[in-house]
Amino acid sequence: MNVMLQLFHGKGAHADSLACVEAVDFEMAGRALAGTNHTIWKEIWHLNYWMDHELRSIAGPEVPSPEHAAAGWPATIAPPDAEAWEQERTRFGELIQRFVAVAGDFAIAGRLVHPAKGESVRDVCWQMIAHNSYHLGQVVQIRRAFGAWPPPSGGDTW
Repeated sequence: MNVMLQLFHGKGAHADSLACVEAVDFEMAGRALAGTNHTIWKEIWHLNYWMDHELRSIAGPEVPSPEHAAAGWPATIAPPDAEAWEQERTRFGELIQRFVAVAGDFAIAGRLVHPAKGESVRDVCWQMIAHNSYHLGQVVQIRRAFGAWPPPSGGDTW
């Protein structure tokens, strides 16, 4: 299996993307750590925003980036209801699978997605792996703080 696919699936030094949101209920998704406004809801919404943005750019034509970083974050600290959280969590899994399909398509790997920046499909996939890893690390830390890590399917505890 190609290294990109392994990293999207949580091999090597990465936690499994889907395990990071496994067994996270609506209440935990919207609960902030003391002194911060970081919630699992905000992190997953943000990841979904950027994965969707980049997948649309890969499909073409290129989607312009928002003018301000705030556009890539939800307006609320918590999901509006349990259904919204489940939809976002399901969407996260679907977007990961779409990226896995793109990362495995060697025929398009070198095609430019962001010509002005010289970024290819391969470059965008690597960027998504790094971006997801960073924010999923935050999700794991939030879960640890709430005593909810590892998830039922397991995960590193060190």
